[in-house]
Amino acid sequence: MRLNSTGELEAMRRSILGRRDPHRTHVTVCSSTGCLASGSEKVTEAIQREVQARGLEEEVEVMSTGCHGFCEHGPVVIVRPDSTFYHSVRPGDAPRIVDMLAQGQAVEDLLYQDPGTGGRIKHEGELPFYALQTRTILGNNGLLVPTSIEDYIGLEGFSAIAKVLDSMAPEQVIETITRSGLRGRGGAGFPTGAKWETTRKSPGETKYIVCNGDEGDPGAYMNRSVLEGNPYSVLEGMLIGAYAIGAREGFVYVRAEYPLAVRNITFAIRRARELGLLGRRVLGTRFDFDVRVVKGAGAFVCGEETALMASIEGKRGMPRPRPPYPAESGIWGRPTNINNVETWANVPHIIRRGAEWYQGIGSASSKGTKVFSLVGKINNTGLVEVPMGTTLRTIVYDIGGGIPGGKTLKAVQCGGPSGGCIPAQHVDVPMDYEGLRAYGAMMGSGGLIVMDEGTCMVDMARYFLAFTQGESCGKCVPCRIGTRRMLEILERITMGKGMSEDIASLEGLAATIRDGSLCGLGQTAPNPVLTTLRYFRAEYDAHINERRCPAKVCKALFHFEIDEVSCIGCGACKAKCPVGAIEGQAKGPHRIDQAKCVRCGVCQQTCPPKASAVVRKDNSRRETP
Repeated sequence: MRLNSTGELEAMRRSILGRRDPHRTHVTVCSSTGCLASGSEKVTEAIQREVQARGLEEEVEVMSTGCHGFCEHGPVVIVRPDSTFYHSVRPGDAPRIVDMLAQGQAVEDLLYQDPGTGGRIKHEGELPFYALQTRTILGNNGLLVPTSIEDYIGLEGFSAIAKVLDSMAPEQVIETITRSGLRGRGGAGFPTGAKWETTRKSPGETKYIVCNGDEGDPGAYMNRSVLEGNPYSVLEGMLIGAYAIGAREGFVYVRAEYPLAVRNITFAIRRARELGLLGRRVLGTRFDFDVRVVKGAGAFVCGEETALMASIEGKRGMPRPRPPYPAESGIWGRPTNINNVETWANVPHIIRRGAEWYQGIGSASSKGTKVFSLVGKINNTGLVEVPMGTTLRTIVYDIGGGIPGGKTLKAVQCGGPSGGCIPAQHVDVPMDYEGLRAYGAMMGSGGLIVMDEGTCMVDMARYFLAFTQGESCGKCVPCRIGTRRMLEILERITMGKGMSEDIASLEGLAATIRDGSLCGLGQTAPNPVLTTLRYFRAEYDAHINERRCPAKVCKALFHFEIDEVSCIGCGACKAKCPVGAIEGQAKGPHRIDQAKCVRCGVCQQTCPPKASAVVRKDNSRRETP
């Protein structure tokens, strides 16, 4: 079947909705990468078997959907239409779930338990994790089968491109996007409408658009979840952008390490083509546009747009100087517009609901919602979508549930390895482009890594710099050599060999790398170091001047000892030591051979409370090196 007009699309939508019973029970099982890793596929199969065994196929439909966001508690199952929320579901729970469906009741022990009151919460929207979110981009993830174009059409899918083709000139589309205030969600926050207009006005008949799905930040998976859970929304956004810009061909660049995202977007492209929503004469009009998927090899630098374009051209992914900018000379020298997954997914909502609606969400300078991946030392790991300008405190404590084990918040790394650390005292910072920039951080693609009191900020800076240094393409000297020198200094400090002049060296190198690097990877690589120096200078001083790691993370700066007076000679530590570093006879005092000890801490963890003989000591040295 091929749709030859916007009228036929609308007729298909009415037909889809007419065949559906709004009162039918739907059991939706999260089948994103995270929940699949926790066994959700077997949960889906078990529920389907139970439904079939009871002859309930007409009354109950089991659906494998995209990410529901609450990844900490997967596999997640939501029963609709009443939105009963089950978490941590196992295949063995399937009989009880289906039995309760027939009775119109819920399985109490699978409901979410409020940590504060201890009470059970039944409905999805009442969970603190969801209650404060505004789920525009992620909202349909739990309502449709990702590969079902019929499900997407039934939820107003492709109505935005139909509106554009029926009643809007390309200039009107760009004006709407500009007026909405949409800014690129890839990190820089450049106004989307301005980028589109520049590309449209650039000379040349052949133009390209690109969806940047090369999400490489450690702990970030926002774009992956959209491509996995609602790929048609991205395609519709690209269709609208192509119409506005005058492009006939587009690329979805996604890393090969996202196999489910690659599979779902590839299937979606093929299905859209079959229905006449991609290819020649889209919906029977004179508008031609097609898309193909390009798989990246996992290089972090290919998230930078000029390196990404080189990769699409079949070259090694390395950045080039700008200008000329991609909007003027991009892929194969043609004008090219690049936006990331989340930016494209916003576009259909803006066209359907209007620029004024979008302007009403967010802060004064940052409009709409933003999806964040919330990971690290946080109770509620998952994907969070909130209006721009929401405070970090709200995200960490009200939505994220605070820090595990009653520990205190120390900092949040915002924007991935190229971002900056926001300390706990600034937790009320608004999460928008200007708010974060004032504290030396950046939005980035939306990764938030939460750190508690047990985190060493010097070691954390070393970790992030090691990542960006390893991902440097090596093309420019400031990035290739400068990040290596900075990393060597940080490694020396964490080994207890720091020198008083190291701080000045780090700051000087950071300035050189920031000002002299060719692309955004190098220009932002020093951010974790600069922000930790700004807010946690005392930790650097302790490492250098006292040979002490306040968080007791840097192994070279502490050691374990056994108090021979307290030791009861039980041998528990000796039995558990992975390197045989503990010596001693039964019922006699034990000792640790420091030459063999790897400072793993197993001995302290296994020492009985009645003895508590194993202690961790700083290798403090007060003199200045």
